[in-house]
Amino acid sequence: MADTGEGKKEEADYKRLHMFPLIRVRMRTKRYDMILDQHSDMPEEMRVEAMELCVTACEKYATNNESAAKMIKETMDKKFGSSWHVVIGEGFGFEITHEVKNLLYMFFGGSLAVCVWKCS
Repeated sequence: MADTGEGKKEEADYKRLHMFPLIRVRMRTKRYDMILDQHSDMPEEMRVEAMELCVTACEKYATNNESAAKMIKETMDKKFGSSWHVVIGEGFGFEITHEVKNLLYMFFGGSLAVCVWKCS
């Protein structure tokens, strides 16, 4: 039985390692003195635009995550084509299928997570 548990643990670690091959960056934005943790495989220009959009939406709709997500989705659809999806909240996990170079997962203000991805 011990072998089966170890095999499952190794398999889970293997999946985690290869299912999330993203870059981890800590940065301060110019507009805000707030640290953002983010994981992204987007090109630099798209990543910066998406992060600024997420910060703006989360500040504008601080009490309504649904409205913030809708604003981000509609703007990303206009700028980068359709089929963008957005999840905003605290304490959630996810496993998604996304197009390569079209994923952003960031934290805003410490505990508010924003996940933006494209899947067509």
